[in-house]
Amino acid sequence: MNHASVKIIIRFILISSIFFFILGCSTAYYSAMEKIGKEKRHILIDNVEDVQESQTKAQEEFKDALTKIKELYDFDGGELEIFYDNLKDSYEDCESRANQIEKRINDVEQVAKDLFKEWEAEITQINDVKLRNSSKRSLRDAKIKYQKLETVMNKSTKGMYPVIAKLKDYVLYLKHNLNAKAVGSLSGEVVSIEKDVAKLITDMNASIKEAESFINNF
Repeated sequence: MNHASVKIIIRFILISSIFFFILGCSTAYYSAMEKIGKEKRHILIDNVEDVQESQTKAQEEFKDALTKIKELYDFDGGELEIFYDNLKDSYEDCESRANQIEKRINDVEQVAKDLFKEWEAEITQINDVKLRNSSKRSLRDAKIKYQKLETVMNKSTKGMYPVIAKLKDYVLYLKHNLNAKAVGSLSGEVVSIEKDVAKLITDMNASIKEAESFINNF
C-alpha cells in the first residue's frame, strides 16, 4: 500500500470518528433532555426562541452602528480616536451577534432534521391506518411550516454579512486614516449602508414574526 493510499484511509477514519462522536453526543443530549420531559419538539421550539431573541438584539446593534456612522455628518473635528473606537466596538458587536445567530440557526436545522427523521420512523410503527395517515398529514404540515421559517431565517442571516463587510471596511479605513479627510470620505457612504440596514431590519422583522407564528402553531 503506497503512502497516498494510507493518507486517504487515515483521513477517512478521522472523518468517520468525528461523525460518530457528534452523533453519539447528539443521542446522549436528546436522551438527557427526554429524562426531564423535553422531546425534540420542545427543543426545536426553544432553539427557535433563541434565534428570535438574538435577532431582536441584532436589530438594535445594527441600528446603533448606523447611528455611529451617521455621526460623521456632524463630526466637528473632535477626538477621532474615540469615534473610531466606538465604531469598532459596534462592528465587533454586530459580527459577534451574526456568528451567534448563524450557530443558533444551525442548531434549529439540526434538531428539525432529527425530529422529522424520528417522526417518519415512528409513523411506520402505527398499525391503525386512520391514525397513521393522520400522523402523516401532521408531519407534512409541520414540514411546510418549518420550511417557511427556515427560508426567512436564512434570508435575514444572509443580509447581515454585506452590512458587516461595509462596517469592517469603514473601521479599517479609519484605522489607517485618522484624519478629517477620511471622515469626509466616509460620510458619503451613509446613504448606501443605511439602505442595507433598513432592508436587514425588515428581513429580521419578518423572521421574528415567522418565528412567533411557528412557536404558536407548531
